[in-house]
Amino acid sequence: MALRQHLRAITAYNLSTLKNSPLAELSGSLGDLGTLLPLMIAMALTGSINLASTLVFSGLTNIFTGAFYGLPLPVQPMKAIASVAISQHFSKQETAAAGLTMGAAVFVLSATGLLRWLNRVVPIPVVKGIQVGAGLALVISAGTSLILPLGCVQPGYDNRMWAVGAFVLLVVASLVPRLPYALIVFALGMLVAVVAVPGSEGDGGLHAGIWRPAPFVPRGEAWRIGAVDAAIPQLPLTILNSILAVTSLSATLFPDYPPTPSTTSIGFSVAIANLVGCWFGAMPICHGSGGLAGQYRFGARSGASIIILGLIKLLLGLCVGDGIIPLLQRLPKSLLGIMVLAAGVELAKVGQTVNESPGVWELAEEDNEDGRPAGKARKGKEEESRDRYMVMLITAAGCLAFKNDAIGFFAGLLWHWGLRAPELYDRLTSGRVTIKLRQDTRVEQGEGLLDLRQDDA
Repeated sequence: MALRQHLRAITAYNLSTLKNSPLAELSGSLGDLGTLLPLMIAMALTGSINLASTLVFSGLTNIFTGAFYGLPLPVQPMKAIASVAISQHFSKQETAAAGLTMGAAVFVLSATGLLRWLNRVVPIPVVKGIQVGAGLALVISAGTSLILPLGCVQPGYDNRMWAVGAFVLLVVASLVPRLPYALIVFALGMLVAVVAVPGSEGDGGLHAGIWRPAPFVPRGEAWRIGAVDAAIPQLPLTILNSILAVTSLSATLFPDYPPTPSTTSIGFSVAIANLVGCWFGAMPICHGSGGLAGQYRFGARSGASIIILGLIKLLLGLCVGDGIIPLLQRLPKSLLGIMVLAAGVELAKVGQTVNESPGVWELAEEDNEDGRPAGKARKGKEEESRDRYMVMLITAAGCLAFKNDAIGFFAGLLWHWGLRAPELYDRLTSGRVTIKLRQDTRVEQGEGLLDLRQDDA
């Protein structure tokens, strides 16, 4: 009954949001395409995934998450797996083995409660640092791989001047929040891809092809290669950025409604999506905090946005499949690059809330309750504030310097506990003193007195 009420409330919220701002929801649904399209197309071209299956199952995941959570949760490629698959030219079996291994690992972590434990023990500044690092990585990727390789004015249909124009429009969109920026830029990109970009004969448009599901089981060496070379590097990235950081960012962006999903729920969502789709050659997927920030930046405020995206993916996967690759390849990189840049900046912005979580103000209240001067309380707040920023920056720096979220995570964690070490030592030593002193105190209980003094027998 509770589940039915939850689904009714989420459906009502999705419909009302879509009714009030349809263009914003449609624009927001496109906010993660700058991350999705390059990796998905590259994996399809190398033969690492089945594009039709990817569109079908990622579309179904979009629809499910939008209807269940009421949040614009993205469905993204698992980036570490995608990078390895592209660079090493993985077969479909090897990519599927990597995705299935990840799905099984995340399922076990969710079912055993380890994800809830990680969510409790990982410090907030470390999680924020992961998000800031991921956002800045998107910005760097937009510049180095999409915009910098372009010429200043050539070719005429895709150059840096187009990127400047898209950036100016982004500035205008920041002043006019209801302007559907992503929708405008994507529509312009599709127009350029269809009309202006020269292509090979016969590859100018969509080619129909009904999806025929062909499930398979990875064999032998594919399991070892997929699990060792791709799944192991992906696991910390998925746990930190696709589960812990997503729940944290959801709470930041949507503090009132819809309700923030639990880490266990997000973990099961990631696990089930991969344990179903990868048997059909679909791309391994997850929910990324960068995609959530991008979709929010471009107007998405409910699950309706990604339900729309999911329906479009499902229709294309069922009716077009691989026939859409030539068109998507020709989208101007200048426009995609600015969309990725904007999404990265939006994600990195969460770093400014690192001192809004519990901890800083509680310290000040404890100082005043203990009768210490207000100046000392303020000093404690300022020191903790600086420490939190430092932990966040060290975490982000580790992620960027080594291009590995796990290294950034452990660097931030080590810095955090290093800063806390003197405080913990003081607490331990003062605790011993307190116990010793209280051995000779008299405590009133009810109408009588309990003498806790220990006799020297």
